Amino acid sequence: MTPAARQAAALAILDHWLSGQPVEAALTQWARASRYAGSGDREAVRDLVFRAVRQRRSAAALGGAETGRALLLGLARMDGAPPQDWTGDGHAPAPLTPDETARLGAPAPELPRAVALDCPEWLLPAFDAALGPATDAVLSLMRERAPVFVRVNRAAADVAGVIAELADQGIAARLHPLSAWALEITANARRLRTTPAFAQGRIEMQDAASQAVAERFLDAAPAGPVLDYCAGGGGKALALAAAGRAVTAHDAAPRRMVDLPARAGRAGARVRVLEGAASGRWPAILADAPCSGSGSWRRAPDAKWAFSAERLQALCAVQDSILDACAALTAPGGVLGYATCSLLRPENEDRVAAFLSRHPDWRLNAQHRWSPCDGGDGFFLALLHRP
Repeated sequence: MTPAARQAAALAILDHWLSGQPVEAALTQWARASRYAGSGDREAVRDLVFRAVRQRRSAAALGGAETGRALLLGLARMDGAPPQDWTGDGHAPAPLTPDETARLGAPAPELPRAVALDCPEWLLPAFDAALGPATDAVLSLMRERAPVFVRVNRAAADVAGVIAELADQGIAARLHPLSAWALEITANARRLRTTPAFAQGRIEMQDAASQAVAERFLDAAPAGPVLDYCAGGGGKALALAAAGRAVTAHDAAPRRMVDLPARAGRAGARVRVLEGAASGRWPAILADAPCSGSGSWRRAPDAKWAFSAERLQALCAVQDSILDACAALTAPGGVLGYATCSLLRPENEDRVAAFLSRHPDWRLNAQHRWSPCDGGDGFFLALLHRP
């Protein structure tokens, strides 16, 4: 595909997304209908689409409309690089109109702060309240593509050996300061899933801040078994098991854990998957609760635009119920780790404060927030102790 044909595909996909179709579904639909597109074409189209989704407000403001075509023209205006070969011939987009040509040639205006930061208007005060003077730096990073990380399985490999093994596969990796086992992939990340290191369980795909959450929790957790109460796909359960803990994984929707047994087997990890409700008393529980995902919106940028105040309120109620359920499962002297991949105070500090008001016998040992400025996704962890 020519660059212009890739842009035509991207603007059509963006139009489907803007009309209400999930962006992943729109990409899949295009790929199935475009068998002629090679892997490089699919990757290029995907990258272009996701950049436009991340930078929707600023691109629309510079492009003059909320259409796929205007978003791509807005990105071109940001880059100071008018699109080439928009001739309308073959698979290329239609030629630029006189208005579009004039817009691209005009100096870019100064955009309102929320628009320039590609933030929904109603959320900017919430980010300011949570992040203070770091807000603009964090939201600017959220406009860009997220780094790719893997976790070295400490039970099966060492960091230096994995770096060398990946280098032999043409994949560049470097140690990341957020975790002793986190590697940032700096070249050829798309090859990772085809490597022996991945197939044989020496590495797992996991954000560096997510790894830091698991390590910080382990440092505080008493010896003994661990209950991962909101296990989801099981990334943190595997990280905990790699450190030698006996881990039991639970999730309100067990189908989310369907791949966990195979992943645990590949990694040589000891993880028991619960099919029903959790029971008993546990010395250590980690609850990575459902949340807005605002700390990882650069990985799933369409979620940013679909999020609402009503959804936030509903999530806070779910988070309260999870904390109360975990409190009943925590043994005396135990530790409950409450985590989210959110940057917002209502889902983090406010939920912890509400929990402590309902459970005055509990104590907050520590809480920590990781932001994208630390290198990974945004995460929050509170360590709660039951005397």
